[in-house]
Amino acid sequence: MPFKKLHSDIKEILASKEIVTPTPFQSGSIPTIKSGANVYCTAPAGSGKTTTLILTTLQKLKCEAVGNSPRAVILVENKQKALELYASFLIYTRHNSLRVYVGYEQLHIDIQKSEIFEGIDILISTPESINKLFLLNGVNIAQLKILSIDDAEFLSQNSAYNALMSITQSIIKCQYVLYSDKMNPTLKRFESYFMEYSTIVTG
Repeated sequence: MPFKKLHSDIKEILASKEIVTPTPFQSGSIPTIKSGANVYCTAPAGSGKTTTLILTTLQKLKCEAVGNSPRAVILVENKQKALELYASFLIYTRHNSLRVYVGYEQLHIDIQKSEIFEGIDILISTPESINKLFLLNGVNIAQLKILSIDDAEFLSQNSAYNALMSITQSIIKCQYVLYSDKMNPTLKRFESYFMEYSTIVTG
């Protein structure tokens, strides 16, 4: 049972939400992501992909704030998706010290830089917005442990694809996890770049 091997804080939250049994997709994906491998997680809507993303991010960061630089980055398609995921994360981080920050193109880059500088653990944003931060030295990624992409189908858009490629070239080492309904040629292409030696988990 993957939930039994998660951090005690996470198990408490799951119990309070009466989430007892992992979905079949979660049973396969959570242990694989915990192993530290680069993972393609492909499963239809309703399989528990977003919950898996949240749980494995919290597990990776051991449910506690450390330092000032983000140790987890999560890329989403747009402002709406960023705010929705941020709200979901807050449910799980309410009773621990993890600091979650959400950014997007419509939020002035100088505001993002100053707020991130105050110290965060998890950064949720779009590829374009994070790439701009990287180019302006607006975020320190020296401590980055995991980069996840939610509903990664949007990477077929040129601007998002190019921004992601620029971001990954700036990162020396971290774990990558891509979530999508199914594999497509755009996502497969990343095996030649940052998704080398990756594992595919399907649900």
